[in-house]
Amino acid sequence: MRSLRTARLTALVTVPPLLLAAAGLVHPRHLTPATAGDWAGLHIVLLPVFPLLVLGLVVPLWGRPRRDVDGALTLLAWAGCLCFAAYYSGLDAVAGISAGTVVEHGVHGAAGRLFATGDELGLTGVYGLAVASLACCAVLWRRHGVRVLPGAAVLLAACWSFADSHIFWPRGVFTMLGFAVAFALLTLTAARSAGPPREPGQSREPERLTNP
Repeated sequence: MRSLRTARLTALVTVPPLLLAAAGLVHPRHLTPATAGDWAGLHIVLLPVFPLLVLGLVVPLWGRPRRDVDGALTLLAWAGCLCFAAYYSGLDAVAGISAGTVVEHGVHGAAGRLFATGDELGLTGVYGLAVASLACCAVLWRRHGVRVLPGAAVLLAACWSFADSHIFWPRGVFTMLGFAVAFALLTLTAARSAGPPREPGQSREPERLTNP
């Protein structure tokens, strides 16, 4: 039963980056009058998908934050996730939907400024995602020790690449696949744990039963 739940959680956190990777395969390489319709349409479809990328950080930390270091780091991770969801959706709307629409309708001179604004929004969102990733990895490190390192390394590398790759083929697609791998590793690491959180390198004591 536990393995089935773990499989469901792993699917939940990997589906969004895999969808974005698939979208990157069909994303136009350049915005032109010929590709503008597809450009805007694709970003309309992706508008609810980009925020779901943070599920890979929210799911391993699921639960009410406690009043300790782990709780503070969890709140920081949530704040970073919110920053990403808000500002990267802004990039999607401005440089994706809006820029595609104005180019499709022959409005000259607007796309460049929309791209500049969208890039600023997107970079802010990626910075938020990076902060959330660092905070999430710190919590998981405190709870599970070195087992978190493979997923953390892939996750931080994906954040670094995401800053200027978006989902464009090829690097953007591989970046999304990196997120999928990292989220799967972190979710599996969190699912394997038993008992209360522990410090890195600290042996786990048998959990004592207490009255509620």
